[in-house]
Amino acid sequence: MRIGFGIVRVLMAALTIAAVGAQFATSVNNVVNKNGDVGAFVLNFFSFFTIDSNVLYVVVLLIGAVILFARKGDDPHWFTVLRAVATTYMAVTGIVYNLLLRNIALPQGTTVEWANEVLHVVGPVYILLDWFFAPGRAPLRNKVLWWIVGFPIVWAVYTLIRGPVGIDPVTGVMPWYPYPFLNPATSANGYLSVSFYVILIAVVIFGAGFGVVWWSRRFRRAR
Repeated sequence: MRIGFGIVRVLMAALTIAAVGAQFATSVNNVVNKNGDVGAFVLNFFSFFTIDSNVLYVVVLLIGAVILFARKGDDPHWFTVLRAVATTYMAVTGIVYNLLLRNIALPQGTTVEWANEVLHVVGPVYILLDWFFAPGRAPLRNKVLWWIVGFPIVWAVYTLIRGPVGIDPVTGVMPWYPYPFLNPATSANGYLSVSFYVILIAVVIFGAGFGVVWWSRRFRRAR
């Protein structure tokens, strides 16, 4: 079972790397062809919570595969914490995309559709299955939630501060926000709408994180 999950983790990591790479290459090629600002594009690309979450997800999968191949028993506590963080972020990525972004038209010619599905659907579904069923997970306490909510808070502050001075790498237009619901200029009630979505996402992150931590203890009680 451990070897099987280890192999699947490596395969899922490879699929996600291919998806991120395909989307990055397609988008940067579009920027270059239109004489855009490649530096601004790279900064914008890694300002998406989806990309950040999937990069962490890949790191967790590869470390987790090595641990499954190399040892028996429980995973190190630090890795279970890191795994819980990645699981929460990927779950939130899937929830937010399918609730708020699924029906928003994507830029034709620059969005790699299969990669988009891998990053927003396949990855979130797999990491939840991995958290539920893969061996090695250690029980966690609720104080781990502080680690889980830390990065999203920093990311939200960074996004709202940078947004007004961010630029579209092709048109050079300001402002630039990674997600339309965070842009007060296009939201129905400006910063009031943005505040609502930020609070909503914070609740989703906390709720998902609590569920992830709770499940780690539930498994122990059942066993």
